[in-house]
Amino acid sequence: MSNDDEAAVADADEEFDAETTEDAEAAEEDADESDEEEAEASGLQDGEFVRIAYTARTVENDTLVDTTDLEVAEEEGVDTENRTIEPRVITLGAGHLFPSVESDLVGKEVGDSGAVTVPATEAFGEFDPDDVKTVSVEKLPEDDRYPGAHVDIDGRHGHVETIIGGRARVDFNHPLAGESIEYEYEIVGDVEDRVERAEGMLSMYVDADLEMWIETQEEEEEVEVDPEDEGEEPETETETVEYETLVIESSPQLAMNQQWLFQKQQIAQELMERLDLDRVVVQETFEGMGGMGGLGGMGGLGDIEAALDDVDVDADEILEEIEGEGDLDLDDEIEAGEADDAEE
Repeated sequence: MSNDDEAAVADADEEFDAETTEDAEAAEEDADESDEEEAEASGLQDGEFVRIAYTARTVENDTLVDTTDLEVAEEEGVDTENRTIEPRVITLGAGHLFPSVESDLVGKEVGDSGAVTVPATEAFGEFDPDDVKTVSVEKLPEDDRYPGAHVDIDGRHGHVETIIGGRARVDFNHPLAGESIEYEYEIVGDVEDRVERAEGMLSMYVDADLEMWIETQEEEEEVEVDPEDEGEEPETETETVEYETLVIESSPQLAMNQQWLFQKQQIAQELMERLDLDRVVVQETFEGMGGMGGLGGMGGLGDIEAALDDVDVDADEILEEIEGEGDLDLDDEIEAGEADDAEE
């Protein structure tokens, strides 16, 4: 072998070794990336239901925004009689929390805790001076014509800053506009029961204690069956199909809730998609009064007519007496009728 041939072989060996090394390094990098992706996918992920406890306060003034801690709520003077204060069931990725808080929860485990600062732009928006308007006092309800009152004007909610003469200064910004929020949380547990999941989802829209359950119903449906021979018309056969229905017992709080009235179709659709349901039924139950027949339990007109027949009193005569100028003593008429019956 000539010197040139030996040099060519050596160069080929070096090139092969370099390519082999590059392939090995690339494979190692791919394995590392795969391990990282697997690690990132562990823990809580979007679509999972968890119960969390949290307290949110403004960064600047430490003002309480929301809490699931009953003790904190009572210390801050929150109305705990008309609200349920307890850890809440949320669905990751459903927009039940601020996006930065949801992102911080992904990958965590039950028992983990954390704190997230939510910027004003993500929380309740920056303060907009143009949303502070001067309006006529006549636009304010008479009972709300004082500084600090919350009012609705032309479909917008705001609070009254000042009133001078016949003009009022109304701020239509959110009360917490411009405030960053410190959000402390703890993941209390995961939620597997579908009814409990439904309760948690509805509680994000309606603050009401609603009774609900899931029913499995069987219905017969006509379905098309492929013909045995090509060219034949499709046949149909009856098939029993199971449907799962979430039944929600309505209440006055639900029936009068504005958010439910305007978004119930959307809320029901979200319940069906996230809980793998076929239907959502909201029903009202009316209980009987029990024994209160006729006019408010007074027996009704039929009973009065029967009583008059029993004592042989002429109903037409009574009507004439009522329409005439004289007053009718019904007791005297009944007694007279009973006396006539006795003589007979």
